Order: sequence, then structure tokens, then C-alpha cells
Amino acid sequence: MRPIPAASRIRTSEGQVIRWPLGKNENMAQRIYIKVVGFSDEERHTLNTVFRLSEQCRTMYQLWTTTAAEPARVALLDGQSWEARVEAESPLHRDLRLLWVGPNPPAGIWRSFERPIQWPAIVESLDTLFSPNESVDLPSGETPESAMSDKQALIVSADRDERLYLRARLALARLTQADEADSGLQAVELVRGKKYDVALVASSLSDIDAWALLRQLKGGRHPVPHIALTKAARSVSERMRAWAGGTALLEDPPDAERLDAWLSRIELGPVD
Repeated sequence: MRPIPAASRIRTSEGQVIRWPLGKNENMAQRIYIKVVGFSDEERHTLNTVFRLSEQCRTMYQLWTTTAAEPARVALLDGQSWEARVEAESPLHRDLRLLWVGPNPPAGIWRSFERPIQWPAIVESLDTLFSPNESVDLPSGETPESAMSDKQALIVSADRDERLYLRARLALARLTQADEADSGLQAVELVRGKKYDVALVASSLSDIDAWALLRQLKGGRHPVPHIALTKAARSVSERMRAWAGGTALLEDPPDAERLDAWLSRIELGPVD
């Protein structure tokens, strides 16, 4: 088993992070099983990313199944699913902490959240419950303010798995309002009718040269101020070209830490 690092966080800014408090050795780690009911494929993908990232931390979260080593201690319920209300009202779940996503939470819900889902707020609520060093009880549904929550993002990639991954990373940075385009032409159409603050563009688009698309995103009717291009092979000339054009050039798929750092700089804004 690999050692658990001394600190682990997903940064949204220097003051606001998704943070898992960590122990100094593996004996202090704990695994919390969570029963999940409902949710879309995209939301499930984001949730699985959260679970995977928590594996490096003292408090680890894992999807509960019937073959799990321990019973679930938390249930995450999608209010848009009819099964969620049945689960919430079941007497079999009296010992579970119930988290509800959606309006009109039934009686007995421990925490409720609205859509778009603020995943950092859910993680912070779980850490409040399970981290021994935390004693603050957040009011139901409270979400820390973030400069990213009002921003609009555009994800451009022909690869659906890559789009889902990028959407998950954006959600963890509290940027939950994101549109997707599976081609360069679709991206151009979206930008013509809407203003975006952030764009993540894959260089592997087949219908348009990625650099040509960047020019249109930057110079169109609604210029996108923050753009990152993902590219597997990045030559020195391409790095210089990106730097000169004010574009971030990231790996394909992008390294999580570099992507998070770039998003953090957007949230913090320019240094005075």
C-alpha cells in the first residue's frame, strides 16, 4: 500500500479548497462507503472522480455495493429519481446520514443541495462529519462563495470521455456551468450566441485546425478571455505560440495539478 501524503487538496483558490485532512501514517486512515441512488452519467463520472481522488487521503470515500466490506454510512440521493424518496423514507436507513440533491427534501435528510451540484460543498460536509479534527456544523445546503460559480465554460473535444473528465475537473473547481462541443464548428456556433469565461479545447479536432479555432474564440463577437489547449506533443515553437497568444498549453489528457493551478489563477484574478 502506498504511503498517504501529508496533505491533499483540490484547489479552487488559496483560501477555498476541497480539502481532506490527512494523518501521518496509514493506520489513521478510514474508508467511508457511500450508497448512491440516481444521478446522470456525467454526475456519476464526477462523483467517481471525487472518490478516486480521495484515495490519497486519510478519509477515503468509496461507492457502496452489496459486496462492500462494510455497510454504507452515508446515502447520496438524487431528488429527480423516484427511488430516492423511497430510500429516504425507508426505516432501514435510520442509521445512515442522508444527503439530498434537489428541491423538497423529505424529513430526516441530513444535508440538502441544489443543482447545479456544488461537489466541493458535499465533500466539505462529509469531512465535517468524518474528520476528527473538524467540529464546525455547516447549515443545511450552505455553499461557500466562489468567483468560479458564476462563470461559463466551454469544453471542446470529439472524445466524450475527455469531455466528461474535463467537466469533472471544472466542477471540482466550482465551475459547474459548462457547455460541450464535439467539433470545432459546433464550438464556433456556441460562442456566437453566448459569452464564455473559460474554454478547454482539444487539439485533436478533425474538422478544424485547433489554432484556427483559438483565433475565432479569442477574436469573435464574444471573446473568451481564458483558453487552454490540450495537446499530447508540445514543441518549443508551439509553447512560444501559446505563450504569445495568452493561451495555456496543457497535456492531453491534462495533468490534474496543472489544470487545477490554471483554474486557480483564473479564480484569483490578476495580481495587483
